[in-house]
Amino acid sequence: MGETSFTPRVFSGIQPSGNLTLGNYLGAVKRFVEMQNSGIETIYCMVDLHAITVWQDPDTLRHNTRELAAAYIACGLDPKKSILFNQSQVPAHAELGWLFNCVARLGWMNRMTQFKDKAGKNAEKMSLGLYAYPSLMAADILIYHATHVPVGEDQKQHVELTRDIAAKFNHDFKTDFFPEPEPIIDGAATRVMSLRDGSKKMSKSDPSDMSRINMTDDADTIAKKIRKAKTDPEALPDNLDDLKDRPEARNLVNIRAALTGQTPEQVIAEVAGQQFGTFKPDLVEIAVSHLAPITDEMNRLMADVGEIDRVLGDGANRAAEIAEPILAKTYDIAGMIRSR
Repeated sequence: MGETSFTPRVFSGIQPSGNLTLGNYLGAVKRFVEMQNSGIETIYCMVDLHAITVWQDPDTLRHNTRELAAAYIACGLDPKKSILFNQSQVPAHAELGWLFNCVARLGWMNRMTQFKDKAGKNAEKMSLGLYAYPSLMAADILIYHATHVPVGEDQKQHVELTRDIAAKFNHDFKTDFFPEPEPIIDGAATRVMSLRDGSKKMSKSDPSDMSRINMTDDADTIAKKIRKAKTDPEALPDNLDDLKDRPEARNLVNIRAALTGQTPEQVIAEVAGQQFGTFKPDLVEIAVSHLAPITDEMNRLMADVGEIDRVLGDGANRAAEIAEPILAKTYDIAGMIRSR
């Protein structure tokens, strides 16, 4: 087998499960935009097939898929520069997912920690789809021969599984057809924690709405949540290392750094000695000026869902142009007869 050279291509996706947060924006979508603008080919998906691994109300799922698409666009993803679509409009994802179910080993799947975390003691009651989720994620990536996958730390294991599936397929069929993609993990400055508990990641599933900033929050709500964010009575230090035992303080410094494009070290150099009574109002101003235009644009886009659907349909067509020849070749390698 000769070594195949794959064109650099980025693929990533987010589940349309509602309540896109500041954490999703800084940890994922903002980086999606940076990659798009770097010139590399970028494909970004609303992974609705993954969303239904747990039950979804159909009308809510439709709304959330459109809202996520609106957020993608409002945050700076350009449908002319990136391919934007929802996963279920490109059947090749599910088809390759089945092939990969037959490549992946049960032992590999049993090691996936995210299923254990989500299922807990109720594993027997979970859907087969939730268990097989990482195999479909491998198909999402490899159906485009993607070489780079921006993901959070919690998804790194799934990209490593994708590499294993690609390697086993290539080995079993004596080919070098699939690349082994590289995960691109977010840095500390873009890992956003809860506003109520600096040891927990900011999450749309947290029961407390005050723990997160939603991308649909208006300026007054953003201001209120930052003002009420948990902190401590100490002044901000002049050394970042001194925040290692102050997770809530470190989180607010990280948020300011990510919103302003600075490093946390640069922020600390600016704010050393400040009390939170001074720091928080400044952060409110920075957050509102950055996020309010995104929320306004999301609201404008959601007022015309027909336009969102047109964008998603066009993106799906462009995605399928890449995916279908790769799927056809995969079937051929695996010995399937395809008359069409």
